[in-house]
Amino acid sequence: MDKYRSVDRRSVDRRSMDRNRDTDRKRGAVQNRNVDRKRGAVQNRNMDKKRSTDRRMPPQERQKKRRKRRRKRVFLLCFELLVLAILCIVGYGMLKLGKLNINILNPNNLEVYKDTGPYTNIACFGLDSRNGELEGGVQSDSIMIVSINNETNDVTLTSVYRDTLLMQADGSYEKANSAYNRGGPEAAISLLNRNFDLDIRNYVSVNFSALVDVIDALGGLEINMTQEEAFYCNGYAFETAQVVGKEMTKEDCIDEVAGTQLLDGIHAVGYARIRYTEGNDFKRTERQREVLQLTVDKAKKANLLTLNKIVDDVFPQISTSLSITDMLGFAANIMNYNIVGKAGFPYAVTTSEDVLNHKGSYVVPIDFIGNVTQLHQNIFAEEWYEPSSKVKQIHDDIIYLTGVSEDATAMETSFGGDVQ
Repeated sequence: MDKYRSVDRRSVDRRSMDRNRDTDRKRGAVQNRNVDRKRGAVQNRNMDKKRSTDRRMPPQERQKKRRKRRRKRVFLLCFELLVLAILCIVGYGMLKLGKLNINILNPNNLEVYKDTGPYTNIACFGLDSRNGELEGGVQSDSIMIVSINNETNDVTLTSVYRDTLLMQADGSYEKANSAYNRGGPEAAISLLNRNFDLDIRNYVSVNFSALVDVIDALGGLEINMTQEEAFYCNGYAFETAQVVGKEMTKEDCIDEVAGTQLLDGIHAVGYARIRYTEGNDFKRTERQREVLQLTVDKAKKANLLTLNKIVDDVFPQISTSLSITDMLGFAANIMNYNIVGKAGFPYAVTTSEDVLNHKGSYVVPIDFIGNVTQLHQNIFAEEWYEPSSKVKQIHDDIIYLTGVSEDATAMETSFGGDVQ
C-alpha cells in the first residue's frame, strides 16, 4: 500500500508541475502581448505626433524634411550598391588570380640582407622553357630586379647579365643564370640577395609563350630597329615560333630595313632575344627592358576585354610567390606606377674566357664592391651604404679567379636606350 501511495504522490506532483508550467507559459504570452501592444501604442503616438508636427510646419519646411529623408535613403542605397560592387570586383579578381601558379617560398632559404626601407623588390625571370617548366630545371634567359618605391610609385628595372660570374649557394662560382636551373626560384633569389646585399622575397617567372600571348593580345608593339636588328629579328622569330608551338612562314617575316615597325608577339620576343649585333648580350638586355616597358605602357591603356583575355590566356603560364592580396594591391595601383630608371648590371664589366678552373666566356664585374655600392645608391638612394662581409669576400674571390682588378678597362654596356 505504501508503495502505491508513493507512486500516486509522484503522479500528482508531475501533474501539478505541468499545470504550473502551462500557467507560466500563458502568463508569459499575455505579458508579451501586452508589451507589444504598449510598444505599438507608443510608436503610433510618436507617429501621430510627428504627423501633427509636420502638419503644423510651413509647406517649405515639410518639403525640406522630405528631401532630407529622400537623400538619406538614396545615400544608403548608393552605399549598399558600392559595397556590393567592391565585393564583386574582389571576388572577380580572386577568381582570375586563382589561375596563377602560386609557389610558396621558404623565407629561411632566401638569404635576405638588411631591409631596403620603403621599397618592394621583386625578382623577374624570363625562362628558356621549351616544355612549360616554371619552377626549376631550366636556365633563366633573363634576370631582372623590379624595385618599387612605395612612397612615390617610382619603378626601376635592373637587368642582371645572365653570364655574370657570381657566388652560388655552395660557395662555388658560376654564371648567374645557372642558379634557377640548379634550385629554382629560391636558389635564384638567394643568389641575388647573397651577391648584392638585397632583400628580395618574391618572384615572378614567365616563359616565352606568355610574353608572346600578352603582346599579341595588346595588338603588337611599335619598335624602331636598325637594318641589322630587323634581319636577326626574323631569324629569332622563327626559333621563338617553334618554342611556343606557333606556325610562321616566310610571308610572316618583317621588312629587313631600318625604321619603326609593328611587331607581333613572335617578332617582339625574337627582337628581345637578339644577341649577335653590336653590344652582344649587353644590348640584348637593353632590348628586353625596352620590350617590357612598351608592354607595360600599352597594357595601361588597354580596355577591360583585352585585359580579361590576357588574364585568361597568360596567367596559367606564370609562376609567382606573390600572394593574392599583394597582386590585388599592385593591380589597384598600376596606373600610378612610373618606370623612372632602366639599367644593366653590373655597371662596369668586361668579359673573360680565362676564369680559373672554368670553361667558356664569363661577364666579369670590375670592382665588385664599387658596382654593388652604386646599385644601392641608384635604386635606394643609400649614400652611406656599407658593403657586407659577403660582398667583400666575393670582390676578392672574383679578382683571384679572373685576374681582373679594379683598374681594368670597362666595356661599353649602354647604348642610349636606358635611363639611370
